[in-house]
Amino acid sequence: MADRHPEMDQVIGKLTKLLGERCSTAQAVREQHGKDESWHITEAPDVVCFARSTEEVSEIVKICATHKVPVIPFGAGTSLEGHVNAVAGGVSIDLNEMNAILRVSPEDLDCTVQPGVRRKQLNEYLRDTGLFFPIDPGADASIGGMTSTRASGTNAVRYGTMRENILSLKVVLPDGRVISTGHRAKKSAAGYDLTKLYIGSEGTLGVITEITLRLYGIPEATSAATVCFADIEGAVQTVIQTIQSGIPVARIELLDDVQVDAVNRYSKLDLPVQPTLFLEFHGSEASVREQAEQVRAISAEFGAGDFQWTTQAEERTKLWQARHDAAYAAVALRPGGQLWATDVCVPISRLADCIRETKKDLEGSFLVAPLVGHVGDGNFHLAFVIMKDDPKEMAEAERINARLIQRALSMDGTCTGEHGIGLGKMKYMHLEHGEAVDVMATLKQALDPDNIMNPGKIVPLRAAE
Repeated sequence: MADRHPEMDQVIGKLTKLLGERCSTAQAVREQHGKDESWHITEAPDVVCFARSTEEVSEIVKICATHKVPVIPFGAGTSLEGHVNAVAGGVSIDLNEMNAILRVSPEDLDCTVQPGVRRKQLNEYLRDTGLFFPIDPGADASIGGMTSTRASGTNAVRYGTMRENILSLKVVLPDGRVISTGHRAKKSAAGYDLTKLYIGSEGTLGVITEITLRLYGIPEATSAATVCFADIEGAVQTVIQTIQSGIPVARIELLDDVQVDAVNRYSKLDLPVQPTLFLEFHGSEASVREQAEQVRAISAEFGAGDFQWTTQAEERTKLWQARHDAAYAAVALRPGGQLWATDVCVPISRLADCIRETKKDLEGSFLVAPLVGHVGDGNFHLAFVIMKDDPKEMAEAERINARLIQRALSMDGTCTGEHGIGLGKMKYMHLEHGEAVDVMATLKQALDPDNIMNPGKIVPLRAAE
């Protein structure tokens, strides 16, 4: 933890005057805001502010800018690479009370929300309109956090990621000014695309306070399926053939045998303990049946076992809840263990090679590490279950993780498909981007010259003094 900022008492005094009891220095509150769901140790901010409006966020940031004190935006705390850790101390701005759905325009298929709105809350609100927001990272994350980390998830193979589904943003800049990055038009050629710049910026360039999102019609029919394979090669080849055939599958998830065993125990399923695909199809009743039959035929070519298909909502919900609980299921395999989750993404043509070599590493290791992924777009995860106080286990997880990332990059992939950089993957940025990292640093310095916005994340710059 960095030394306390010399002007922190002045900053806390001003923030308390602005917010009253919504400015907290309680140790428990600070520690809660100094850690996400990753393996990184807690690094608490000096004070936590609970903002309720863009205007309040602007005033908080202006105070911090005057004294060059770090600012760390905080949403649901479900990120996985140490994004919210206050490595230089400072002020955590909790945005959970900014949870209003400001506007829904069914005729334009869009809406505007505050950053504290949760994805499940939004879809519950939208249900009577016949629309839904499809991005589903698993956790009930905040829309602001999902925007900041460029989240995706199980539906990305059909609907894309947050990058493709945001029309515009309202952002508080590092000096406290407020800008809008765009408007509600479905396309624009007017100037630099600032919206895309802020999506995935992880709070390092400003604080996002409003998000305008694309919406979609709820499908007439939805069906889900599971299919198991004798080996992981058959499962991956089925994925590749399905995507290359142009079948508009909505979700296509791979669980290796270790992960299947974990979800069987945790979620009370009875799947064969083999590599397994979870699939979902959206469309008309006829089209979802046709899609399922096409995938059934493809999977049979690659040695699939029984293809189980259902349109029953209760069965589909149970299946996808089990998939979303995969991380908790993994941890339950080893009581007392802690999750170290990592992810990569590769071109779909290299997916089989990447997974095959990764499984070889795991077979030669003493660690428990289920493999699961949104393989329809080449993205998969490892969930190391480790005793973080054991240096041998930490070193082994780091070794396999490094090999995984280097393998993905050698295949023209990326070190993270959706978790983001945060603290955990900063050291791989130059390996992936080369001199482009210097361009990112130039942008960061131009917009945030005192490096007060979530310092120590993405681009390694010196924190403000």
